[in-house]
Amino acid sequence: MSQTLTVVVVEQNRDRAVAIVDALKESGDVDVFLIGNVSGLARKIATHSPDIVLIDIDNPSRDTLEELTIASGPMDRPVAMFVSGAAGGLAKAAVEAGVSAYVVDGLQSERIKPVIDTAIARFQVLRQMRTELEETRRALEERKLIDRAKGLLMKAKGIQEDEAYALLRKTAMNQNRRVADVAEALVTASGLLS
Repeated sequence: MSQTLTVVVVEQNRDRAVAIVDALKESGDVDVFLIGNVSGLARKIATHSPDIVLIDIDNPSRDTLEELTIASGPMDRPVAMFVSGAAGGLAKAAVEAGVSAYVVDGLQSERIKPVIDTAIARFQVLRQMRTELEETRRALEERKLIDRAKGLLMKAKGIQEDEAYALLRKTAMNQNRRVADVAEALVTASGLLS
């Protein structure tokens, strides 16, 4: 960890919390904030705006897992969850909820740094994939909109597809707008007129 890492630790057991904080301090340059009471967890975590959240729970139920993962914002930051037992089937639910690392057999001090590094790396890869997926979806939706607008122009003006696209593009350039924005305006206007 080359720069200061802000870590929020969610741990209700005071002795284990102290051990975790000590292990984190030994592992590198970190600012650690401890949350011992999970009520209002989302607000407490948001107050610290951490780089990563470590959650240590003995035997999570599905409800507890869901509440903790939603509150810790796994889509906003890496979340590593440490559980003491296999907790049948919850690993899959945790990963689906966005938890970056789900570690069975609890939190052990010698494992903290590798788990944090892995959780951060996995989170960054998944965030990049989510960003690319969203960009692809947006591009596909824009493409569909442009195709609809071209169809409207072809029908209304009796022109070919390439001419319809050229007209959309020329209009976009004249108005200093994106082709997709012009297409959206045309489709919207057509919907109002029909």
